[in-house]
Amino acid sequence: MKSLQKALGVGVFCGVFCGVAAAGFSGIASAQSVEEFYKGKQVKLVIGAAVAGGYDTYGRLFARLMPRHIPGNPTMIVQIMPGAGGVVAANYLYNIAPKDGLTLGTVQRQIPEGPLVGMQGVQFDATKFNWIGSLNNEVSICVSWHTAAVKTFKDAFDKELIVGAQRQANTEQYPSIFNNLLGTKFKIIAGYTGGGSVLLAMERGEVEGRCSWSWSSIVVQKPDWLRDKKINLLAQISLAGHPDLPDVPLVMDFAKSDSDKQVLEFLFARNVLGRPFLAPPGVPGERVVALRAAFDAMVKDKDVIAEFKKVKQELTPVGGETIQNLIGRLYATPKDIIAKARKATTWHGTVVRPAKGKK
Repeated sequence: MKSLQKALGVGVFCGVFCGVAAAGFSGIASAQSVEEFYKGKQVKLVIGAAVAGGYDTYGRLFARLMPRHIPGNPTMIVQIMPGAGGVVAANYLYNIAPKDGLTLGTVQRQIPEGPLVGMQGVQFDATKFNWIGSLNNEVSICVSWHTAAVKTFKDAFDKELIVGAQRQANTEQYPSIFNNLLGTKFKIIAGYTGGGSVLLAMERGEVEGRCSWSWSSIVVQKPDWLRDKKINLLAQISLAGHPDLPDVPLVMDFAKSDSDKQVLEFLFARNVLGRPFLAPPGVPGERVVALRAAFDAMVKDKDVIAEFKKVKQELTPVGGETIQNLIGRLYATPKDIIAKARKATTWHGTVVRPAKGKK
């Protein structure tokens, strides 16, 4: 590349011209309205999770319904980018993706706390992302298969429950937290590609449960499991219970001390970010403002609300500024609580491979 630049005299030429040209182009860009920028463009939405799971479902709804509310009405396509519990997509959005507002993302809800709790491979600062909004304030559920010995969360303190998980996702982190902080006996089999593969493993008898599954996904993905009592609802993983589940205990109720409760509150705050959408850092401020306004308009649109009801997906939106402020508060959490939370998410008993052959 250097030899080519030398042969063409690019270094000398660019030294004189590129600075002037860049300044000119910058002036043009700043004078361009948000509507003019997006008109006729295509926006890419990076989905940091496997196909057919909850994040994919909400991501595709966003990609279909959001463009009509963005000034200029661009089109939107999706790109699936799973890996490392969402870290691969988050790193891409932070370090590689264009910073012009034409690349957006949805990541798994544990991602903002990733740098704080020691997730491997993290190369981002969650406070510097431009958070657009979340389509749902989620309640996660810990479940066991109907044939498992563990029928209630209390049983998990005395009996082993084999749960399937994806590396660094909530399906691995939550049972690790319960083992470390509360004293449960979950045996974690990680290495599955996503929530769907864990459900298949449950049906095959490879594992006996899943200890992070959004209630909004359960009622859509496996209503027959609920109807036929194929699963036991062990506990709600959230700061507050879901109105549909008055008889299912909160994991918070099992905290042994005020300090443990603080750690759980810190870790479960991520559920408020249930289905989060973001833009990379460095996107021009007026475009971020426009995207947040578009999100707010979308979730109030009667046709959008009707569409969510039609496909039986919950819609309890959280605005972008609220998310931005929440993440700022998480990063201001006292160091001793963060240290305890980090220790709680690390479980050395995880088996990093899908189980095979258990019937």
